[in-house]
Amino acid sequence: MLPSPGYNSKGERLVAGVVPLTEDRNFVMLIQSSRRPGWVLPKGGWELDEDCPQAAEREAWEEGGILIQIDYDLGDIKETRPPKKHSSKDKESKRSLYRFYECTVTSEELEWPEKDKRERKWFTYAEAKEAMKDRPELQEAMERSTMKR
Repeated sequence: MLPSPGYNSKGERLVAGVVPLTEDRNFVMLIQSSRRPGWVLPKGGWELDEDCPQAAEREAWEEGGILIQIDYDLGDIKETRPPKKHSSKDKESKRSLYRFYECTVTSEELEWPEKDKRERKWFTYAEAKEAMKDRPELQEAMERSTMKR
């Protein structure tokens, strides 16, 4: 049986994301989460007609309004948060498998698809680590990057 689109053969949801950095590697851009209070890296599932780097670029644009140049593949990161329970059948939801890319932001656009849903902001390494303290998988992506500590 083939996996569903956006899922691998283990049933993990496939998520593409970026660690968007300034050219000097001193700052990372985070966006406000649309589901809960807090700041996150741009990320999301990918469509059937795109590969993972294309999905990461699309998410950077849709969620953060940034145009990027992908510099490095930071590899796979498994979700470590406890699985969510679906109230309807009390079944656990599928975990996510993240693939992050380090990138350089080449342009910050004034208008973008999710502008009305999210803010974006540049953070130092220490500020971003604190802002994402409840998201170890996102911290891990930033740790793997060449961002200046």
